[in-house]
Amino acid sequence: MKKSNTKAWIMAGAAVAAISTGFLGGAVHAQDTAAAVATAEDNVVVVTGTRIRRPNLKSASPITTVDDREVKLQGAIAVDTFLKALPQMEAGNNENQSNNSDGTAGVNLRSLGGNRSLVLIDGQRLLPQQGVDLNFIPSTLIERTDVLTGGASSVYGSDAMSGVVNFIMRKRLNGVRVDGQYSIYQHNNDNDDLRALHTSRGIELAPENVWDGAKYDANIAMGADLADGRGNVTGYFGYRKMEAVTQDARDYSACALFEASATSFGCGGSGNHAYGKFRVITGPNAGAEYANAKDGSKTWVTNDGSFAYNYAPSNYTLRNSERYQAGGFVNYDVTDHIRFDGSFMFMDDHSVSQVAPSAIWYGRPFDINCDNPLMSNDQKMKLCGSTTSTATEKAWVAFRAATGPGRRNDMRHTNYRFTAALSGDLNDTWSYNASALYAKTLGQFNYQNDINQDKAANALQAVMSGGSLVCKGGQVGCVPVDIFSAKGPSAESYNYIYAPTFTRNEQDILVYNAYVSGDLGDYGVTSPWAEEGVAVVVGVESRKETLDEKRDETQLAAGLANADGQVEAKEIFTEVQIPIVANKPGIRSLDVSLGYRSSTFNVSSSTSTGSEKKTDTWKVEGRYAPTADILFRASYNKAMRAANIGELFAGRGVGNVALIDPCAGPTQTATKEQCLRTGASATQYDSKSIPRTEADVGSALGGGNPDLNPEEAKTTTFGLVFTPRAMPNFSASLDYYKIHIDGYIGTVDPTVTLAQCINTGDPYYCALIHRDPSTGALFGYNVQGGHIIATNLNTGFLETTGFDVTANYVLNTGHGNVTFSLVGTLLSSLETEVLPGLGSYDCKGLYGPICGQPSPEWRHNLRTTWATPFESAWLPAAVSLNWRYVGKTELSRNTEDPFLKGNKSVLNAEIEAYNYFDLTAVYNLPYNVTLRAGVTNLFDKDPPAIDGGLLAENGNGNTYTSTYDPLGRMFFIGLSSAF
Repeated sequence: MKKSNTKAWIMAGAAVAAISTGFLGGAVHAQDTAAAVATAEDNVVVVTGTRIRRPNLKSASPITTVDDREVKLQGAIAVDTFLKALPQMEAGNNENQSNNSDGTAGVNLRSLGGNRSLVLIDGQRLLPQQGVDLNFIPSTLIERTDVLTGGASSVYGSDAMSGVVNFIMRKRLNGVRVDGQYSIYQHNNDNDDLRALHTSRGIELAPENVWDGAKYDANIAMGADLADGRGNVTGYFGYRKMEAVTQDARDYSACALFEASATSFGCGGSGNHAYGKFRVITGPNAGAEYANAKDGSKTWVTNDGSFAYNYAPSNYTLRNSERYQAGGFVNYDVTDHIRFDGSFMFMDDHSVSQVAPSAIWYGRPFDINCDNPLMSNDQKMKLCGSTTSTATEKAWVAFRAATGPGRRNDMRHTNYRFTAALSGDLNDTWSYNASALYAKTLGQFNYQNDINQDKAANALQAVMSGGSLVCKGGQVGCVPVDIFSAKGPSAESYNYIYAPTFTRNEQDILVYNAYVSGDLGDYGVTSPWAEEGVAVVVGVESRKETLDEKRDETQLAAGLANADGQVEAKEIFTEVQIPIVANKPGIRSLDVSLGYRSSTFNVSSSTSTGSEKKTDTWKVEGRYAPTADILFRASYNKAMRAANIGELFAGRGVGNVALIDPCAGPTQTATKEQCLRTGASATQYDSKSIPRTEADVGSALGGGNPDLNPEEAKTTTFGLVFTPRAMPNFSASLDYYKIHIDGYIGTVDPTVTLAQCINTGDPYYCALIHRDPSTGALFGYNVQGGHIIATNLNTGFLETTGFDVTANYVLNTGHGNVTFSLVGTLLSSLETEVLPGLGSYDCKGLYGPICGQPSPEWRHNLRTTWATPFESAWLPAAVSLNWRYVGKTELSRNTEDPFLKGNKSVLNAEIEAYNYFDLTAVYNLPYNVTLRAGVTNLFDKDPPAIDGGLLAENGNGNTYTSTYDPLGRMFFIGLSSAF
């Protein structure tokens, strides 16, 4: 239907204003056969992975496509949710992370790291690479999502190493689309063993039947054609809200689990406990460790495991968040040879993470004056050896603010993205495209309810002055803190030592890209056996990314640093597609594609300048179809990734890492000889006096390196696509992939460093270990304390190999069609060489402290959808069942690999294979309204309960919340309409 010009021009004005001023800011389907769409204008095909556009073009690299129908069947309102269900994916940052979360959502293709997967919108970069956030993408306007495996740097530039995720948007609506969805989790807490454990420890039981984690999502998009179809304007607005879930709402996460025996868990916790703990560093009782008596008296008793603090209950398993999106797209044919396309996209996302209350942290030597009137005589004797001394002694102190609120990171991300492009035909042979992209991400972080350790140091020294208790140093506003009793400090003391921090992170990207493409067949450049000529693309690109991170004075005083920097790239690129044979006996089609890109990178910051780096990337691809029934395809790529600004210029500082010290505590698991290699003294080992890494958390020194070289990758894929004419409703593909990355930018994992020093005595690794000079601990608050060096460097290699399998079949039953869609991945290897020549380890089929999230050998999704013959609105138009399978994995620490082996576990020796089933029904209601209702994790399968010390990347609440469904079954209901 033709729309009125009045309406069209009103919407055009709004969209142009949005684009120019930012006013609007206030079935996994195995489509590997093409993964492409033909544009309405010229019937050419746009394929992810190339800039060449021509009819019948098919990808030479494996591409899996997720269309909008599959997203709705999953009940997914977040882009990362449906992506992480793909077997090619390892979940990146997401809504189920709390501690150390930055509030964004990412993607990690082939488990090679999120920074090695390039995310695009319609073939252009999403946001600055360090600011990529899938929350930015309006899911209601996604037409399809292409996931390409293998390097694509010759086409898209840096970062496209493991592959590309390309979101193809609906940018040309002619009407109104509305969509809304509500979902909520339901779970039965019925793990009898864990509930009995909680009861025995006096931990409040999670409710037997819980409903929580509600999510609300509403979207509207409107569009209209302009000037009798010469142009179009489309705008959108979206709102999403999620309610938080704490770990005490599930029985597997209500306490910090550890392996108490081969058959049972225990409830552990942190030694930074709520009673108050003291390790005397100087004085007559140096080395002694005490705790305040549990009865609240000012008596020091021997500290033991019974004092441990259960930090789990208040941690978030699902963060709360609220997001607004808005934007617009406009296109207009200015003349027959000039087309204008523009867009503006905006997001404001507010999310809060919450973890256990803060503490005065163990590991820093605090000064305590012996005449502190807050201490009893018993405490003075044990600290100072006298009740009348006026000296000052040093002690490590731990006191958990258990009666206070949890630490909360209030995170707000405000992102903008503008694009503008001119394109068209120069003549019958040549066309052009010139585009510009500018995007900005603004991150604001307010960390609340955290104890400032410097203020705590002030408040731990107290004296009487003029009849009043005051801080000995006389600092303005200082209130002495009484942590010498389990009753804890006063509210006034807490108010003094609490100190919120503020961080502002601003990132920008500016990209100019221009290229011409042509069909040289018009000049006779055509193979004598082909019907189409050689197609060519030649172009240039300029890209600049900047980062500016500012911290407040509190953080700067604590030793953290501001960071800034920029990366500039100048590039030239070309592609050539050469049809060799077409429609000859035994050869329906045979063609080759070549690509090349030359890149020059310059990096700098306000304090340093890195050396210029030059790289070349290229591709060779081939497609051969002997008949219409089968297509053979292969690709070989050289890809690259330049270091990002954080890797280059991040300030150096000490932070927390997952770490278990085998030389610490009363039950050492390493020999004396092994521990001496790590810097422990014989006396410390013999006396068993080295403090344990509390809650399995140690310290590492991290930071940037301005002289990092780009990573280089060689990627290989080959396979076939089977579309038999004898079975017109069937298609299948099988592809092999190999991705090898040399000189990958990273750190030597502190767990690897410690294990290698312990097991091999290699001096390289042992030199990275710095124990606390007085206690031997592997944790501390700065470089004077214990830590392991883990700064950025070009390390060894990453390599993964495997097979992707897809199949689709439509069965006509006579009572409606039944569609079967399978996508699966067989992992053959997932190998890491830590440093060149020093050996490697393979995480295929493993999980654990070094391997991280589970990497099963086999994963698949099999969706079966019945398109029913029912015509009544009361009966479903379609019913769909999805089977998600995650294969079993074994604990990496139980292997004999010297990089991985450690204390063996019986209870967590393996995670069994997981089978999830999701059921959805779709109803066609009157007035062009579609209702969808469903449940994911139909049988409410619990995630695996895992010893907290075994969790690594993306672990939370005693499980891997990114791999398994952490909250039980999810019910959802949604409505959509287009008119």
